[in-house]
Formats: sequence, structure tokens, C-alpha cells
Amino acid sequence: MLNKDEVIKAFMNIQLEENYNFLEEDLVTLANAFVKAAKPLIEQEERSKCIDIANMYDDFIGTKIMERRCD
Repeated sequence: MLNKDEVIKAFMNIQLEENYNFLEEDLVTLANAFVKAAKPLIEQEERSKCIDIANMYDDFIGTKIMERRCD
């Protein structure tokens, strides 16, 4: 999860269509909800890339990693 300073820094560096005046606590809650929603997708993509790399070197190992990760 992100801390308050990380969230504020990210929020200040984006360009939005409108000006929003979020409370700091609400902004942190919103940011962490986005992180929580994205986390499984990021983990799945990372696992897939690891398996692809393992398969490039050894199909057996790549298959075993995939079997283990899917348990």
C-alpha cells in the first residue's frame, strides 16, 4: 500500500480534467483501493513473464513453476 506522502506526490504530478479538492485521508483511501484492485493483475502478469523466461531455458522447469503457481 502507499503512504500519505507517496499518494500526495503522485496526485500532484498528474493532470486531471477538473480541479479536485480531496481530503488527504480520502485521497490515500482512493489510491490504496486502486493499488488493491491492480495488484492481482500485476502479480499475474509477473508470474506469466517468469514462466516465459523459465520456458526459454528449460521447458520442464517452466512447466513445474506453472503447476506450482497455479496451486
